[in-house]
Amino acid sequence: MDILIVEDEPEIAKLIQLTLEAEGFSCQQCRDGLTALQMFPKLQPDVIVLDLMLPGLDGLEVCARIRQKPGPKDPYILMLTAKGEEIDRVIGLSTGADDYLVKPFSPRELVARVRALLRRSLRHSAENLVYRTQHFTVDVDRRTAYRHMNVDRSEELDLTTLEFNLLTTFISHPNRAWNRTQLIDKLWGDDFFGDERVVDTHVARLRKKIEPDPANPIFIKTVIGIGYKFEDAVSN
Repeated sequence: MDILIVEDEPEIAKLIQLTLEAEGFSCQQCRDGLTALQMFPKLQPDVIVLDLMLPGLDGLEVCARIRQKPGPKDPYILMLTAKGEEIDRVIGLSTGADDYLVKPFSPRELVARVRALLRRSLRHSAENLVYRTQHFTVDVDRRTAYRHMNVDRSEELDLTTLEFNLLTTFISHPNRAWNRTQLIDKLWGDDFFGDERVVDTHVARLRKKIEPDPANPIFIKTVIGIGYKFEDAVSN
């Protein structure tokens, strides 16, 4: 998961980044609202940790502009502020923020808020969220997945709900290495109980359905000492 941190206080920004990266998130940061709006279309983060008081454009304006033109991803926005008055929280949430965290906050609370946002239903813009690579198309809204055999022939994949979610997770972040804990958190969240090796079983089942030779996978690669990653050229 990609997170954009928009915070003008360097020490706080560093604390947020170190805390979230320790939990397996990929983070980038900037110091002002204008830079955030410039970075957003390129990064397309899943979550934005957005300070309310910023130089230039404040957090409310940044939030409003992102909600007006969300792009392929409509990110969750966690608003940070040093103020605790109810009116600030109401304004922030009415502008489009998904949650509100008052400074000072504990690292544990920050992680809990971010994970709670990511457990919500996938947020997306009015257009269907569709991922395309050279060999696959996954339509999240319609819950369909296709493998392209060649230019003229495609076949719909018969996937279980878990297999579909696993493929979507992989294809939405091509070339990202996932460890088992991250995949468990993504697919099951707090509802998971058991051995993390169950991930290997589901990956093996998915490989049987999408790989030409499951014993020698070319799409879902094993990353020694880490876990798995998906490789396929992204199609425009």
